[in-house]
Amino acid sequence: MPSETILLLGVNHKNTPLEVREKLALSSGYEEPLQALAGIAGLKEYFLLSTCNRVEILVSAKDSAAVEKELAGFLFGDALSPDQYEKYLYCHRDDEAIHHLFMVAASLDSMIVGESQILGQLKEAYRWAADKKCTGPILNKLLHKAFSVAKRVRSETRIGSSAVSISYAAIELAKKIFGTLDNKKVLLIGAGEMAELAAEHLVGNGAKDVVVANRTLERALDLAKCFNGRAVGLDEVSDQLEQVDIIVSSTGAPGVILHKADVKPLMRNRRNKPLFFIDIAVPRDLDPALNDLDNVYLYDIDDLNNVVELNKAERDKEAVKASRIVDEEALKFQDWQAGLAITPTIAALRKKGNRISRMELERTLPRLKNLSDKERKSIEKMAGAIVSRLLHDPVIFLKSESCKDQSEMKVDLFRSLFNLEKKE
Repeated sequence: MPSETILLLGVNHKNTPLEVREKLALSSGYEEPLQALAGIAGLKEYFLLSTCNRVEILVSAKDSAAVEKELAGFLFGDALSPDQYEKYLYCHRDDEAIHHLFMVAASLDSMIVGESQILGQLKEAYRWAADKKCTGPILNKLLHKAFSVAKRVRSETRIGSSAVSISYAAIELAKKIFGTLDNKKVLLIGAGEMAELAAEHLVGNGAKDVVVANRTLERALDLAKCFNGRAVGLDEVSDQLEQVDIIVSSTGAPGVILHKADVKPLMRNRRNKPLFFIDIAVPRDLDPALNDLDNVYLYDIDDLNNVVELNKAERDKEAVKASRIVDEEALKFQDWQAGLAITPTIAALRKKGNRISRMELERTLPRLKNLSDKERKSIEKMAGAIVSRLLHDPVIFLKSESCKDQSEMKVDLFRSLFNLEKKE
């Protein structure tokens, strides 16, 4: 059986600018990309994650450089050529892939360490992959383990208590611009989870009026009710800009929805009162040229990375504990994965031992006349005990650390020594 490799390819906020990431973002959802991945030869299982800060593909595949090359091409499509995307792409294999996934789930690889949104995003992406039957025994086990690692990190460290979310970081910037958020009016463009979080932070910090503009009016009404606000259609955004102070945009639109030319005439009507835009959408909703206007302030997701992090020293200390947990859990999963190779061999060895034991008992017991049922059972028990004792040391060897080095070669040699049937 050819060996299979766990591969993880992707780009993230650490080494890939927003203008590149937004070309890869799956604004249309997971369904079509997952269907497209099915066409790549050599993939056994596959999973796709797309967030504001990362796009990653996780697969179990035949160990082939061709698979890695095809996945990279799939990830970037026509956005960049191979010589252009090489500097952005990272590829982790096996142990490194496992460790990276656990770091992501535990929010240790996030723009703001300790934020809680990434776990929900991972679970949502997994639901899509599982529903489409894209994952199997390896990735199902790996992803569920990632979820439990994140839960353990949250319960055993205080990394979340001193963390700030993307939305909260944006609120800190708003305070720098306005001094206070008391009685500030807010417009949410888009009614997703990020917009809801932003509204919670804004209202919690003194904002009074919340207006929600969304493509689906029903969803806008639902969110507006949570904050005793109002709902409007997307075509009413320009009218609202004259009245509000803070705009949070987080739609799933494929391109810019608000340009400099749309806002410039409104500033005269506003008498140049400050207008603060927070663009937390990928791809970006708002024209970067908005920053050229007087008293207009625009920050996107990459800008938020420059916000001074709250309780940084405490968070970094907790991150050390969390990293140790990730390391420990990654080793446990690697042990489980290594066990997959030896489990069939141990089962085959015991099966052969028991078969030989039964065969010899069937030949011997009929020759022994006048045995009581108790004596017959004692002999059968003794034969089973002999088999177990003989197999004990070989099984211990297969499970030992020394066997993990070049395990496939050693397992094959072991099967040859004991003349076990060929692995399927």
